[in-house]
Amino acid sequence: MAASSSSSKSSLAMLMKVAMLVALVLVATVADGQSCNRHLSGLNVCGEFVVPGADKTNPSAECCNALEAVPSECLCNTLRIASRLPTRCSIPTLSCS
Repeated sequence: MAASSSSSKSSLAMLMKVAMLVALVLVATVADGQSCNRHLSGLNVCGEFVVPGADKTNPSAECCNALEAVPSECLCNTLRIASRLPTRCSIPTLSCS
């Protein structure tokens, strides 16, 4: 069971790294023409709360405000893209539960 837990943590860590990378470099445009890049780069303040094994589990007000500022379509597109990356990089598909 420990190997499975370790594998799950490793997969989750990889997904979080990919998601953060996508958030940093993605330049997507939402329907109203605003760039997602500016909003997503604001999520850098949340990094310390989403890394597996982080000491801090409750996000700061600054993190929550940054997340609230991201348009939902922008965030959803980022997650869709991040979920497709493993296949496109020839990495086994991740399964999060």
